[in-house]
Amino acid sequence: MAPDRGSVNPNGTSLPEDGSVRSGSSITDIGKISTEEENPEDELSAVEEAQAFLAQQAEQAQNFTLRGTLVGLGIGVIICFSNTYFGLQTGWVSGMTMPAALIGFAFFKTISKHLELPFTPVENVLLQTVAGATGTMPLGCGFVGVMPALNYLLRPEENGPLQLPAGKLVLWSLGLSFFGVVFAVPLRKEFIIREKLKFPSGTATALVISVLHGGGDDAKIVQHESGLETARRKSAEILRSRSRSEIMLRRSSSMSGTPRDAAVNFSAVPTMTNQDTEPNKPGLDSGQYSDWKSKIRLLAMSFGVSAIYTISSYFIPHLRSIPVFGLPLAHNWLWTLNPSPAYIGQGIIMGPAITLHMLLGALVGWGFLSPLAKSRGWAMGPVDDWESGSQGWIVWTSLAIMLIDSIINLGWLLVRSLMSYGPQLYHKAQEHVRIGNIWGILGSHQSQNASYTALGSSEHSTPHNVYSRSRSASPSQKRLKKEELTETDAPPAHLVSNRAVLALLFLSIVFCVFAIRLVFGTLVPSYAIFLSIILALLLSVMGVRAQGETDLNPVSGISKLTQLAFALVIPSSNPNAVTINLLAGAISEAGALQAGDMMQDLKTGHLLGASPKAQFYGQIIGSAVGAVVSAGVYTLYTSVYEIPGGMFKVPTGYVWIFTARLVIGEGLPHMAWQWALGAGMYNTPSFTLARAIGGLVNWYWRCYRKREDTPVIILASGLILGEGLLSVLNLLLASMDVPRLEEGWG
Repeated sequence: MAPDRGSVNPNGTSLPEDGSVRSGSSITDIGKISTEEENPEDELSAVEEAQAFLAQQAEQAQNFTLRGTLVGLGIGVIICFSNTYFGLQTGWVSGMTMPAALIGFAFFKTISKHLELPFTPVENVLLQTVAGATGTMPLGCGFVGVMPALNYLLRPEENGPLQLPAGKLVLWSLGLSFFGVVFAVPLRKEFIIREKLKFPSGTATALVISVLHGGGDDAKIVQHESGLETARRKSAEILRSRSRSEIMLRRSSSMSGTPRDAAVNFSAVPTMTNQDTEPNKPGLDSGQYSDWKSKIRLLAMSFGVSAIYTISSYFIPHLRSIPVFGLPLAHNWLWTLNPSPAYIGQGIIMGPAITLHMLLGALVGWGFLSPLAKSRGWAMGPVDDWESGSQGWIVWTSLAIMLIDSIINLGWLLVRSLMSYGPQLYHKAQEHVRIGNIWGILGSHQSQNASYTALGSSEHSTPHNVYSRSRSASPSQKRLKKEELTETDAPPAHLVSNRAVLALLFLSIVFCVFAIRLVFGTLVPSYAIFLSIILALLLSVMGVRAQGETDLNPVSGISKLTQLAFALVIPSSNPNAVTINLLAGAISEAGALQAGDMMQDLKTGHLLGASPKAQFYGQIIGSAVGAVVSAGVYTLYTSVYEIPGGMFKVPTGYVWIFTARLVIGEGLPHMAWQWALGAGMYNTPSFTLARAIGGLVNWYWRCYRKREDTPVIILASGLILGEGLLSVLNLLLASMDVPRLEEGWG
């Protein structure tokens, strides 16, 4: 982040340090978050306006449409192919909800003259929810790690390898697809409505959608995020607080300096009129790519460049492994460069901090440890051999510290949460007991502020009269009433009821146990499946909180912690101990991933006033379709390509199975414990070097040129989607044995 340049909003305009936005000749004051007592009438007016906005938005017919769902599924399938392709290569997966919203907007803008109803922000929320749910299922269903480990890496003495037919793969996927989504629904009330956690990715996506659709009434969202404080945070801080790399890839930004109870002020974003949406109109800075058509052109151009490279690399495989440091280093130590535009795009999204740390890991692992292990006889096999070579030895060196890191980070998150929120929850529970509202402790009550449908029309249901009646209440009742007034939410008719949540959660858990038992039979006992689901739900609460506060959902740590816990439950003497350990970790990762993604999308919807119930339906549909599609895509790739080997070395699969073997007591290879660095060195340098180039591009654009990062993120998205989609064509060419040049140099 460049210093002293003001905030940057999604439109690309620079915001002055005083927190105002100049639009034409007028100045829109963003304002500051008030910490002083406000006039009760003003507070209640803000609450009324927020509730009216939410009710109006939730009642739109476009909250759930067939066209939005189908387009979202189409975009999600593209992302699903892309994630499977990159996941099998390096373990990298991205939801790409922001590019999905942009592509969906461009599609409907193109056919707008033929639409009976306009394409609105709430429909775009549905679209990106469906697309994200569909696209992330290769990771959620374990097709980039756990399933390759089961299918190809289990030893005969571990009752492996396990080859599953396509039908069982689909059933396995569907079994993991729903319980995490359902469990996220009750978490919404606490984390989004009451605590108002930031969820930076969801907030950033909401900002982009608002700008794309021209603002308008969406400016009222400033009111509903914090009813009594009216939430006037600078919207640009969302995008300048951390690099968008962490927003788009790892979802790990923290928006430093932004108050937790603040809301996004969409009224601070200059409103785009119909004239403004045309290119080259006055008032738009074309150098910042603020016009949506420029963004689409940039996306299309980067997509085309990546597509050309992808097709060329099929016929000329040398393009994927260029010996930039000479043939001896390439042949003997795997030091090559894969100049894939997609991996450069990944580096752009990751940002310089992450990619340079990865580069450091590559230098330590492949420049020092690999030659050391080979020369000392600790790893005598070929360098690229996962079992006896230095590549596998390097992975082992990192597993112990990765497990310790997972325990420390998640443990500290739990302790910090108890320290931060424990006293508050205890005092709130005391007040509920004091006034006789036992159910309020569980948070199952509906807010008793105004009825949304009778807002301003009934003397008995307005917040004003609720406040007036509370004047004679006890201090505890007044405090609770004031808290309820701040919890502005969608109308009850557009929320998923507690009864429905309990029923669906029970059914989804039963279905998960049934599906896994049907797929794996007696290999996995039912109690182990049920226990792993319970662990998944408990750990996903910590994961969701971490994601809301820092934008990082530690699903990898959650899965490893579950694997460690199951090492205590399932004895190593059990012949299926490794299989059970892998499946338990996969279940916990699926639950935490889906709960986190659902909460990010719900944050986006809350900021734009979309119906949470419609989003829930969209997430369920996207997860179901994504489960089936990802199983099919995985089957295609594994039937055409050698796995592991060649292009798809499935490094994440090796990490999974090595972790399982480690925690059940197999132990580390000779001398590995002395070099347990945990530096993320299991990917070969060819991918890391390309990502480092992308990270430097990000640094040049954002830090050296001091420009806002939306254009480079769109550029990176096009590069990734280009190779991800065109890899399907390469898949078809490979299945037909279309001739190409021989691989390798010299």
